[in-house]
Amino acid sequence: MTTVDRAETSDRDVVGRKALGTAGSVAGGGEHTSVVVIGAGPAGLAAAEELQRHGVSCVVLEKDSVIGGLARTIEHMGCRFDVGPHRFFSKADLVEERWTEWLGEDMVTCDRLTRILYRGKYFDYPLKATNALFSLGPWQTVLCMASYAKARLRPVKQPRSFEDWVSNQFGKRLFSIFFKTYTEKVWGIPTDELSADWAAQRIKGLNLFEVARNAILPKRVRGGDAVIKTLIDSFRYPRNGTGSMWNHVADDLRRKGVPVEMNTEVVRIDHEGGRVRSVTGRTAGGAERTWTCEHVISTLPIRELVASFNPPLAENVRKAAASLNYRDFVTVDLVIRRENVIPDHWIYVHDPSVKVARISNFKNFSPNMVPEPGLTGLGLEYFCFEGDGIWERSDEELVELGKRELVQLGLVQSGEVVGGLIHRHLKAYPVYDDVYDKHLEVIRAAVAEHVGGLEFVGRNGMHRYNNQDHAMMTGILAAQNIATGSDWDVWKVNGDAEYHEEVRENDRSGRMVPERVV
Repeated sequence: MTTVDRAETSDRDVVGRKALGTAGSVAGGGEHTSVVVIGAGPAGLAAAEELQRHGVSCVVLEKDSVIGGLARTIEHMGCRFDVGPHRFFSKADLVEERWTEWLGEDMVTCDRLTRILYRGKYFDYPLKATNALFSLGPWQTVLCMASYAKARLRPVKQPRSFEDWVSNQFGKRLFSIFFKTYTEKVWGIPTDELSADWAAQRIKGLNLFEVARNAILPKRVRGGDAVIKTLIDSFRYPRNGTGSMWNHVADDLRRKGVPVEMNTEVVRIDHEGGRVRSVTGRTAGGAERTWTCEHVISTLPIRELVASFNPPLAENVRKAAASLNYRDFVTVDLVIRRENVIPDHWIYVHDPSVKVARISNFKNFSPNMVPEPGLTGLGLEYFCFEGDGIWERSDEELVELGKRELVQLGLVQSGEVVGGLIHRHLKAYPVYDDVYDKHLEVIRAAVAEHVGGLEFVGRNGMHRYNNQDHAMMTGILAAQNIATGSDWDVWKVNGDAEYHEEVRENDRSGRMVPERVV
């Protein structure tokens, strides 16, 4: 019977500098702290920890009952599940040092294995031309090479869409196999409506010839060319799941006198005279508490942040914030009565016959993620929008969907699924539409003028698809701006292009979320 329950950056290369104004005076009553940190995910907790290092008083407010945001770990039937796969790998020495300091020997090293599953066959990820073409079989290989040759001889001139741009680089057939289905599952936007500009940033410099060359020729024999390198062949991971890292940080903050207030939703941010003055949170029981402060570090989705300002900002600013879009998703975590299911840490499911986009095998991250060797915990990700068909299904229906698709993919037998846990994640992926940047410019200018002392950090706090280490870095640098008068521009913290998780050396550009075709 199945049970159902609910439940790389371098330190300085990727950041610029800005001038920081002096703190304003404190007004109003209630409790007082120098800084209110909104959100107990990686960005917020890293910011609070940095403030504590510098002796700056702060409080962390978290509306949920669980630490970590999307970097949490939840448990069912003794199995631990993260919200999708999380790797602890960064090109920022400071971030790596903090992870080591916080968990030390409680980190294990994983030799990464990730693959693409397409119509019953597995393909190496990042793509290797020899593996991809061999696995497709001789006839498909001929068709793919012919499609590639056609694309190179007769490319789409002035490509406007993601589909046009990628097809020019790989050919239409390989695009359909390795790009179209997964991209549309994740973003919910047809690939012919995503912009070529985003594709060019996301898959910078790649075409089939270069993929093949990188798969066959060692870097050292390629002369002085700028080489494409795989970012992550191995990574570290906390023995007891990603959430154990952030639970440790939160517990340590509490021991050192920094309050971490759970189940406290921010409902109002008061400002006056061009400065932030106080933050009011509402507890689960309905009681309100107000903290006067000089600074706020916010990981709130910008849409919610702007709606919380008192007095309200101008109508055009509120409209800009309301126009920001997000992609939500549901995780279906299943307990499998089998010792070995797949050898991968996670697989990307490009098969169009199923809705699941990615499957994580948490037991392969750490044996501590299961209570006994005979069990396996698989996390299935279904990307959706709040209120659509996937989102509105009952927990029981979602567990049955996950079980049915695992059986359809040939990964398990129906009777091996013995438990399921459902979690719905709002605003998980900020979406770049064709005018998002203009909205952000309006919002940032208005906040700088009317709500001085507020720092945007983290994925939703900046409406930017930051990885965990990027989110941490924004929090740390924002805290340094406040504590030491540094002039870091946290908006310059950026990620590498990572659709293939390959970039050219020294290339740190890369738009992380798609734009629609203009």
